[in-house]
Amino acid sequence: MQQSRARTTLYYLLLWLVAILFFLPVFWILLASFKTPNDILAVPPKLFFQPTVDNIISMLTRPNTIPYFVNSLFLSITSVSLAIVVSFLAAYALSRYKFRATNFLMFLILSTRMVPAAAFVVPIFQMYNAFQWRNQFGVLMLYTMFSIPFSLWILKGFIDGVSQRYDETGFVNGASRLHVMFRVVLPQVRPGLIAAFIFNLIFVWNEFLLNFILGGPGTQMIPYALAVGLVNAGGNVDWAFVASLSTGYVLLPTIMIFLFQKYLLVGMTFGTVRGEV
Repeated sequence: MQQSRARTTLYYLLLWLVAILFFLPVFWILLASFKTPNDILAVPPKLFFQPTVDNIISMLTRPNTIPYFVNSLFLSITSVSLAIVVSFLAAYALSRYKFRATNFLMFLILSTRMVPAAAFVVPIFQMYNAFQWRNQFGVLMLYTMFSIPFSLWILKGFIDGVSQRYDETGFVNGASRLHVMFRVVLPQVRPGLIAAFIFNLIFVWNEFLLNFILGGPGTQMIPYALAVGLVNAGGNVDWAFVASLSTGYVLLPTIMIFLFQKYLLVGMTFGTVRGEV
């Protein structure tokens, strides 16, 4: 009994050590956002200092900072929401209608996420120039397209876990296909919807390369702001700006992950432990 408790204590101590180790860079950024430039560059680093909000005020009053946040929120939430709707409809069709080439089709869809963005950014850039899509609508559709494959894989795993007897019972009682999809199946795959939404939200929120090359004044997001504002007029890294902007940047994914963390594990297992939520 005592050995078991000792092992459990050691296990949790190890987990805390790993968690603290990974959290240290984030903690440094949070502290730096409330330090003066001299305190940020102090050697050895200062853990005790006089906090200031001048960095945050300066960051928020810079030109285009607020639009960067607005663009990030709009493009992330809207594109992922559209992708979830399309993915749910496709996942239901692939789960309930047994096509012969379903597995191969699923592989082809997922393979679009296996190719590095740098490999196809040039043809996409040329296509967007030709069709004049380098605007908010074009970037929104691009992020929606890239959010669909992973969402589809997650949701299909969840829908496969919902017995077809629910569908058959609904049809016997006179329900339509849409009623069965949205009133019977959809509530049972809610954990998968939330997990797919969060995973893809993090992807779009952090995306830089396509936004930097394809985006314009109406589509540039926070990663772009970090890149262009990294160096100040004197040619030095503006750590105060980087720290303050990064603090605001990590707030949304941190809050989302904290509120819905129990769904993330279920999403990573593609519904195999759906009943535990």
